Amino acid sequence: MPYKVKIDAFEGPLDLLLHLINRLEIDIYDIPVAQITEQYLIYIHTMKELKLDIASEFLVMAATLLAIKSKMLLPKNEETIEDMDNEVPYDEDPRDELVERLIEYRKFKEAANDLKSMEEERSLMYTKPPSDLSDFAKEKQPEKAELNVSLYDMLAAFQKLLRRKKLQRPMSTKIARQEISIEKRMSEIMDELKHLKGRKNFNDLFSYPEKEHVVVTFLAILELIKRKEIDVEQQENFGDIFVEAIQEGREVVGNH
Repeated sequence: MPYKVKIDAFEGPLDLLLHLINRLEIDIYDIPVAQITEQYLIYIHTMKELKLDIASEFLVMAATLLAIKSKMLLPKNEETIEDMDNEVPYDEDPRDELVERLIEYRKFKEAANDLKSMEEERSLMYTKPPSDLSDFAKEKQPEKAELNVSLYDMLAAFQKLLRRKKLQRPMSTKIARQEISIEKRMSEIMDELKHLKGRKNFNDLFSYPEKEHVVVTFLAILELIKRKEIDVEQQENFGDIFVEAIQEGREVVGNH
């Protein structure tokens, strides 16, 4: 029965060394060079048996491990310090450079794994590239933030006006003839608003206390709204209503 050998793909000799250190549960700061070299060479020979191309950097690392192993086997010179003024040079551990490289490589590897995880999470999100909306912005006219005023709001304001002027009671039993027409009152309101060049409080349009005049004024306002010659605005619910003449070329705000 054939025996199949499968090895992991390593990005470089440092990657292979980290794998061996993790698998053998070795302290990276105290690497047993003889053991790690043996395991490393086993991987190299396995690659050769499988006829895999071995990069030169793997062979360089094998030579480095063998050199470190040789230095570790050499006996250390123990010298007696006779003169305190003469400093004995510190014998560096031949593994120090390799440990520093492994620690640095591990940092970059962990950072790469974190970036890979972030990439996978980001790939689950779908976005739309920004669009140029400048053409739409030119066509769009600035809108006012006031609330739309409906016919019911107008009627409520009229009822409030009647209560304020106490006109719900008939002031006289005599039926008086209407002295002013709706068309004429419409013309007067438009002249007043155009002369003012701004908004006018709805209540201020009812300057005369006679009920007939109040009714005609209210009907004139409704007709002007219908003809889109004036605009009415209300800043808050149940607040005062303001009337303004519509300038030529300006559209009415909201539905009335």
